[in-house]
Amino acid sequence: MSAPEGAATTLHAPSRRLLGVDAARGIALIGMMAIHILPMLTADGSVSTAYRIASGRSAALFAVLAGVGLALASGGTTPPRGRRLAAAAAGTLARAGVLLLVGLQLGGLRSGVAVILVFYALLFVVAVPFLALPARVLLPLGAGWAVLAPVLSQAIRPFMPMQSFDSPAPQALANPVDLLREVAITGYYPVLTWTAYLLAGLGIGRLALGNPRVQRAVLLTGAALAVGAWSASWWLLHPGGVLQELEAAGAAGTPLADRAIETAVTTSFYGTTPTSTWWWLAVAAPHSGSPFDLLHTIGTSCVVLGAMLMLTRVAAPLLLPFAAVGSMTFTLYTLHVVLLSTALPRTVPDAFLWHVLIAMAIAVPWRGLVGRGPLEALAAFASRSAAGLVTDRPAIRR
Repeated sequence: MSAPEGAATTLHAPSRRLLGVDAARGIALIGMMAIHILPMLTADGSVSTAYRIASGRSAALFAVLAGVGLALASGGTTPPRGRRLAAAAAGTLARAGVLLLVGLQLGGLRSGVAVILVFYALLFVVAVPFLALPARVLLPLGAGWAVLAPVLSQAIRPFMPMQSFDSPAPQALANPVDLLREVAITGYYPVLTWTAYLLAGLGIGRLALGNPRVQRAVLLTGAALAVGAWSASWWLLHPGGVLQELEAAGAAGTPLADRAIETAVTTSFYGTTPTSTWWWLAVAAPHSGSPFDLLHTIGTSCVVLGAMLMLTRVAAPLLLPFAAVGSMTFTLYTLHVVLLSTALPRTVPDAFLWHVLIAMAIAVPWRGLVGRGPLEALAAFASRSAAGLVTDRPAIRR
């Protein structure tokens, strides 16, 4: 993303739009840092405030914004056609390759983080067939995917090996079938269900995000979706009696088996729901990948994005630190994982604060003086080079 052209009074609409998207992406990264470092439960066994706010929602926001970014990079409100589409597809696949290589290296570190980048890489590959679609197709497709993909996942996972609970690392390339199954279906961020985030983001990115009416619509629609999905899940679990069904079925073979049912349905899952009963699809727990979880977190992502886009019109300078972080999340996420595995593990006092301060101390001057982060520049170079192979090729005369 390019740096803003000035303060709120001098920003043109495209710059405000990009500033808002970057600010939302910065909030997503800070939220993920909080989940990686701060404890899930308090001393009395209750879910911590950080987890109640950010668990599941920050990673979902990250994924939705990936779709928004792909849409903005491939034409914004005008989906690409012909050679432009081929170039966008080639560039997207090249970015996926960079994400894969870096993600595998990070997965080999002892950071304690479920590294998202390899899953991201496959999401970028999956995005290619959808780049030519307009918002009016992408948004309902994303909603339908959020409802149906968890059902398919629940149906096929009983016939598959259990999740390994490891981040994909270089040695995983020795078993590519197992790696693909983990990344696509059984892992922490399974692409089968997470494609709903990608489609929603692509659809949102095809809207006129510089238009105040569109910004309000994104925020209000997201709020309604988030509240509606969460409320429906709560009603099914409590007045509807599904909680008792879940307790009776149990979650044998998963880390959830050791948690009381009330705690289990409010804390983070590990990417998928247990398959002991279909009623697990009624939860809205973070990282459960249920229809209610996907719809709720798509909604909260829209709220954050809509709010950041609206705030750029009245308080752009206040957003600049978050936008700076959000303009180089690939680099800063990588640094965050490296620091957790080396100099700043989560056991260091105030580790979360240190990670945030380091990210801002790097990002703010870097955005103003340099622009793209180093890994962003690498991904952009790979993307341009791949796209150039398409656009520079002479047209075939027929």
